[in-house]
Amino acid sequence: MMHDIHSPSAQLAAFAAGLTFDAIPAPVIRKTEDLLVDWFGSAIAGKGSRPVETITRFAASMGPASGAAEVLINRSQSSAYFAAMANAAASHVAEQDDVHNGSVFHPATVVFPAALAMAQTLGSSGKALLTAAVVGYEVGIRVGEFLGRSHYKVFHTTGTAGTLAAAAAAGSLLGLNTAQMQHAFGSAGTQSAGLWEFLRTAADSKQLHTAHAAAAGLMSAYLAKDGFTGAAQILEGPQGMAAGMSSDADPAKLTDGLGTRWATAETSFKYHASCRHTHPAADALLQVMQAHQLQPADLARVVTHVHQGAIDVLGPVVNPATVHQSKFSMGTVLGLVARFGHAGLVEFDQHFQEELTVALREKVEMVLDVEVDAAYPRRWIGKVTVTTTDGRTLQGRVDEPKGDPGNTLSRDEITAKAQRLAAFSQGATEAEMARAIDGLWAIAQSAKVGRLLESRA
Repeated sequence: MMHDIHSPSAQLAAFAAGLTFDAIPAPVIRKTEDLLVDWFGSAIAGKGSRPVETITRFAASMGPASGAAEVLINRSQSSAYFAAMANAAASHVAEQDDVHNGSVFHPATVVFPAALAMAQTLGSSGKALLTAAVVGYEVGIRVGEFLGRSHYKVFHTTGTAGTLAAAAAAGSLLGLNTAQMQHAFGSAGTQSAGLWEFLRTAADSKQLHTAHAAAAGLMSAYLAKDGFTGAAQILEGPQGMAAGMSSDADPAKLTDGLGTRWATAETSFKYHASCRHTHPAADALLQVMQAHQLQPADLARVVTHVHQGAIDVLGPVVNPATVHQSKFSMGTVLGLVARFGHAGLVEFDQHFQEELTVALREKVEMVLDVEVDAAYPRRWIGKVTVTTTDGRTLQGRVDEPKGDPGNTLSRDEITAKAQRLAAFSQGATEAEMARAIDGLWAIAQSAKVGRLLESRA
């Protein structure tokens, strides 16, 4: 049966199968190394999380007791399939993994678990690992953009687009040709899943979405390598993903700037360990406090000028009862930022209900801002008006929150963030993290990707 070799699915598969390390611009490779180290910190941060530990126990009971692929939170070894599953669950729980704004997709948490497990299993080079990661990011982001905003209302894009992203990354490492890559996409797309309904009952599904996406994508690539076929146009076909999961899908987004526009480099890091809707205002408040050398006691009132989405998501949270809920409280986030300079895992865990934090929380209010609302979601602008206890009125404005491409994290900041995440979960010592991170910064020089952490067995 002949397929349309010019269909968007076929073009995307050809790009994924054909991309080589040398074709990727050096700044994109550097950014991919940054994303890898940032992901590693988030994966270690999953240690001790109940849903993550449950999925990891399942992987241990079903998977082989030995293998070349590393399960990061417990240092065990397994097959690529089960290691990818466990590591993907682990890296999507601390709310610190990366995000691509335009596709509302978290690429690292599905791409790196599949790519690392495959590279360790196959004995691939560091360059091959980085290339596979870029393939996964470029494919997953475009699938997310293609599926559009209507998709995100019901479907968790990281679970759906993520299945194809993981298949693309795994397929790159397996050396799939264009036809095999297209079959892998077909198998991944027909298994693509993840619904937002879990939010209503605070269920554990978010970690299952990434675990399933990474494992199913990896499986799809292996099946394709062995001759298993998948739908040729799983994305844009009449009974494909868009037909069932979107009302505003745009097939042109699937091939937008392939090989010239590097979506990988557009990815944002999360600096604060909270809902992204709080980040712009948090950064604007920090700007005011640093510029005027204010202390928390100097704050009488803080008005945040926000988009409607922030009011919709954060507005209902007035008296947060749990650590997780406090990450969706604008006042709590700004209170912690005012006190500590950033709102990290430890700050939330230890200080969200403290008297000083609560007192600051009560001084914060949100108001809808026409300019900020019009710019969203393409741009996330932060604006605050601070009234000081001595009667001054001070304005703060941030056009790109910290972590966005135009205001990115330095390598020192990424390293420090990863160390904070590991310290929080006690998933690795500072020395172990330092050794692993040094190795990851130099992964392009590695002839064979090995273990990141020493076994404690």
